[in-house]
Amino acid sequence: MQISRLIRILFAIIIGLVALLLLIVLLYVTESAFIVWNHLKQAPAWFLITYTVIIFLAALFLSWLLWRILKPRNRRDNKTTTPGPPPSETELQTRIDTAEASGIDVTLAREELSKLQDRKVAGFIYVSLFGEISSGKSSIIQALLPDAQINISAKGGITRNLTEYCWHTTAGDALVLVDVPGTNEVGGRLDALTQAEAKRAHLVLYVCDGDLSRSQWQELEQLLLLDKPCLLVLNKTDLYNKTELELLQTNLRKRIAAYPSAQLVSVQAGGSREIIKVLPDGTEETVTRSIVPQISELQYALQKYIDEDSQLLESLRDSTVFCLIANKIDEAELLYRRRKADALVEDYTRKAMLGAMAAVAPGADLIIQGYLGISLIRALSELYQVSVRDADRSRLLSLVQQQIGKSQTLILAVAGNALKAFPGIGTLAGGVLHAVAYGLIFRSLGKAVARSFETRGEIHPVQTVKTFRETLGEEIEISGREMAHLALRLAHEKPGNTNSNPG
Repeated sequence: MQISRLIRILFAIIIGLVALLLLIVLLYVTESAFIVWNHLKQAPAWFLITYTVIIFLAALFLSWLLWRILKPRNRRDNKTTTPGPPPSETELQTRIDTAEASGIDVTLAREELSKLQDRKVAGFIYVSLFGEISSGKSSIIQALLPDAQINISAKGGITRNLTEYCWHTTAGDALVLVDVPGTNEVGGRLDALTQAEAKRAHLVLYVCDGDLSRSQWQELEQLLLLDKPCLLVLNKTDLYNKTELELLQTNLRKRIAAYPSAQLVSVQAGGSREIIKVLPDGTEETVTRSIVPQISELQYALQKYIDEDSQLLESLRDSTVFCLIANKIDEAELLYRRRKADALVEDYTRKAMLGAMAAVAPGADLIIQGYLGISLIRALSELYQVSVRDADRSRLLSLVQQQIGKSQTLILAVAGNALKAFPGIGTLAGGVLHAVAYGLIFRSLGKAVARSFETRGEIHPVQTVKTFRETLGEEIEISGREMAHLALRLAHEKPGNTNSNPG
């Protein structure tokens, strides 16, 4: 209790001293202000105006400086771009032809474009149904198409392929219902398949039978971000009483309220339910009862979308499919560049190893490897169509040399251990040792530069050297013996070498 009282007294003294100090400062500032003001009143008018302008500019500059210092910085601002309009069919066809002429395999992109053209000719409205397994997608199709043969099962994973069903509305419009594999399916998720089909469809339906789980919302949100008409279909409404159903519907509408293209509909797709019946004698028995489908709300919503603006549906579908095709071209180009980059890296790795064995004069290997390093970076930049400044290239090679200097002992030790697996190499050891070392270095350098071009679209010396260091560590662990074998083969392929046994 005594200690607590002493602390309170100490705080009171500190507060009193701070208040006294603030009062003294205020009095001093006030006195100084009055003195300055009296002097200004006695000064000429031009001096008063000049003094005021200087004070104003100084305050303005200090405010700007504080704003620059305190402004939150977002490192992604420089790289954030507003998405441009989707490519046109003509632009895509030109890209496909150009890529194909360069040797890029664009089969998937051509197939996607051909599929789009076939659907346009057919004139159907495509509606894709998504949702977790057993949510009732197939039951909804069965309710719309009573004569369709659909395999409905309580066991997850029955529907594993895209299945199309043609359905004519009461107004005579032709729709194709596409049953997409259920998410969380036995055997794994089919994300690529479901996303591609969502982009091909005019409308998308996401079926659920209760409140959305976290994974369901993530899947639905991916569909909503396509910015095309989307119906969230609440199925199995007979499982809820009136109050529960209204609360559930309110909650689901709140979830999709931020997406104008989304709408909630409630249905009962039919099927059967097992109930327990109590007999007059008190015994119980399980009875299976059929449930009459109630899907009029869904039918009305689909017909409304078709009637209001079928041209808009077509335009939205085309835009997403064009983006899908553009992505397939990008993937084909990326795969092509990766393969070409790997071939270039291996080619320059081989040249670097030959250069190490061919260098006889002191320092000649550094000249050869420097030239090859510049040539490798230039060749990769041409492949990825990235402009590289001479300053960045020189800086990168300088940093790489520094890193090699730090790791030289380890690299040579790994090369020496790798060569021990090949006895009988004789007088070739010195040149082959350096060849193995340069092989490891050039392969790591090539992979680091290619990764920088692919992921950044530029060459950032510091980050590329970091990747080089990591890649070199991986290559040292797994490629030492491979490089030793290649170096020995190259050594025995050199003209004038009579030793035919590489070990």
